[in-house]
Amino acid sequence: MGKYRKKPVEIVAYRLEKDMGQRDLYNLAHWCGGMITHPVGIRIPTLEGDMIALPGDYIIKGVKGEFYPCKPDIFEATYEEV
Repeated sequence: MGKYRKKPVEIVAYRLEKDMGQRDLYNLAHWCGGMITHPVGIRIPTLEGDMIALPGDYIIKGVKGEFYPCKPDIFEATYEEV
């Protein structure tokens, strides 16, 4: 069994904030092809089915244009700002 390291890739991500205005929330949902859920979440169609991004989560656009939510602790352990 070998050891592997994740290749460095650049992604685009936005954080869903609980105090986002309606316009910003709508724009973020539109960007990722999602729908706003009550009270402040975004339902995102992913390759594994619909997932919900909640306040504090990041929404990532992957290297092949796919979107998915990511919890902040995983995001911060995996990515750094460029």
